[in-house]
Parts: sequence; structure tokens; C-alpha cells
Amino acid sequence: MKTSEIRNLFERFEQAASVVDKVECWSARELQSLLGYSKWENFEKVIVKAKESCENAGQHISDHFPDVRKTIPMPKGAEKEIDDILLTHYACYLYVKNEDVELKIEHHE
Repeated sequence: MKTSEIRNLFERFEQAASVVDKVECWSARELQSLLGYSKWENFEKVIVKAKESCENAGQHISDHFPDVRKTIPMPKGAEKEIDDILLTHYACYLYVKNEDVELKIEHHE
């Protein structure tokens, strides 16, 4: 990956951040798109592994991966609620640490 691509991805990552209860975090649904995953199921598999690492490190999963609901627009002006997960900096680190190369390959297909 070229330096310019890394910088671009980093800038997009930083722009996707939001502050919830004074904690900087990222929407898993937004990161899914940012990282190029077309299937939530593949992205979520890595999040499950990251949650296990969080618990194994003695941390509370809910402190770093709180479950939330998100409203998304649908065709013809309708809206739909979907599950989402907020990720802290630590959760993002655990995600990268647990990323599965096989799932990464699948998301490009």
C-alpha cells in the first residue's frame, strides 16, 4: 500500500470518529464500509474475535464494544433500524489485531 493510500485511509478513519459520553469511538457499520467489507457477516466475525481478546485481557466488552441501534434510510423515504456496535480506540486496535486474512480476501470478491 502506498503512503498516500495510507494517509487517505487514516484521514477517512479520523473523520468517521464521533464522541459519545466523552469517549471517541467509531461505528462498526461505517468502518465496515471504510475497510471495504461488503458483507456485515464477515466484518462481524472479526469483531467477535476482538471481543474475545478484550475479555481475555480482563476488560469489560461493554466498555469498548457497546451495542447500539442505528436508523438507516430505505428506498421511497422509509427508514429501518439496524444493529450497530461502537468501537473505542482500544476496540479498533483489537479489531486490527484479530483481522482474518481469509475474510479480507473474501470481501474483495
